[in-house]
Amino acid sequence: MLDIKKIEQQPELFKNCLTSRNSDSGLTDEVLRLNGLRRNLTTSVETQKAEANKFSREVGELKKAKQDAQHLMDQVAKIKATMANDEAELAKVQTQLDSLLLTIPNLLDASVPVGKSEEENVEYHRWGKPKDFSFKVSDHADVGEKLGMLDFEAAAKVTGARFVFLKGDLARLERALINFMLDYHSNKGFEEILPPFIAHERSLIGTGNLPKFKDQLFKLEDTDWYLIPTSEVTVTNIRRDSLIEEASFAYKYSAYSPCFRSEAGSHGRDVKGLIRMHQFNKVEMVCITSPELSDQTHKDMIRSACEILEKLELPYRAVQLCSGDSGFASQKTTDLEVWLPSQQKYREISSISNCGDFQARRANIRFRNSQGKLEFAHTLNGSGLAVGRTLLAILENYQQQDGSVLLPAAIRPYMGGKERLIPQK
Repeated sequence: MLDIKKIEQQPELFKNCLTSRNSDSGLTDEVLRLNGLRRNLTTSVETQKAEANKFSREVGELKKAKQDAQHLMDQVAKIKATMANDEAELAKVQTQLDSLLLTIPNLLDASVPVGKSEEENVEYHRWGKPKDFSFKVSDHADVGEKLGMLDFEAAAKVTGARFVFLKGDLARLERALINFMLDYHSNKGFEEILPPFIAHERSLIGTGNLPKFKDQLFKLEDTDWYLIPTSEVTVTNIRRDSLIEEASFAYKYSAYSPCFRSEAGSHGRDVKGLIRMHQFNKVEMVCITSPELSDQTHKDMIRSACEILEKLELPYRAVQLCSGDSGFASQKTTDLEVWLPSQQKYREISSISNCGDFQARRANIRFRNSQGKLEFAHTLNGSGLAVGRTLLAILENYQQQDGSVLLPAAIRPYMGGKERLIPQK
């Protein structure tokens, strides 16, 4: 949630930001209108309350002196009736204002390039050289099905489209990648978390998933519980409604979880394969820190994700997202994109965002700084990595002409020394 005082102080900054995000800049004016109305009603209620209290004291004094106080009592009743109407209107305006603020995206960092879509994201780093194959490459879905280890048909029968069964060594590879990533982050100082895979509405509001992205979530019927779209939700909310001492920063967490997304609006996009699933595994990084440590923490998280890709010897590039492609809660974001030879392009495998104090305001995560003043913390999150997309990148980049798939050297110890996946007979 945005700081309304900053909106009042710099309305044009927020209007420009909304425009650059392809959002309605008029929302800024509506916020200011509602906040002005809220302020006027608050002043009116407080003035009437003071006036009613004054007259009530005078009524008490008149009654004590056994004098007629009816005229003042009538005045108090009239004031209280007006005040009740103003209080009801104030509650209504406050609700409208709070609801509106929950739908407005974060203010972007000044370093974020202005652009309309992902086509205007800015590449700033590239690692590894895509392999030259001596045969026609297959996409990961074909590779996995020929191995006999990916079964979309059975999953569609059991659950529906955009689900899959992983079998045999491919299921083992998914598990191995999760352990490899968690171990790597633990060695980097991240505390491992196994979070709940269900969150209630308050937690999803805290991270910005609600109310904006309700259509992307799976809700459990007759409850206020949702299946999590990412463990960012549950892990960030560990510190909700907390007051932290600055010396405790930074909190660094890594968490494995399955993630559940309805993929509303994605019809026709990446229908085949593992790229866009309703359920997928992810290892997430979440950090909670002070504004002073925020930028360096973001860089450290990006570096950790990059190093995992490098250890797996998967070519990738890093891009800074432009304004029109930046996420709702993000202040600035770097995406890591892994090379997929079947598509001859880089595809997102990690998105690492610094949210500034946006989520902390919604989740009420504060800290006491060295001067003893209270501030909102900064929260950061990012994939470290999306496990299914890492697995598919291995299937594509390490495929062999005979249908087998070599395994990256770094993952072999987690596979009992196995060097390749061999088609099942």
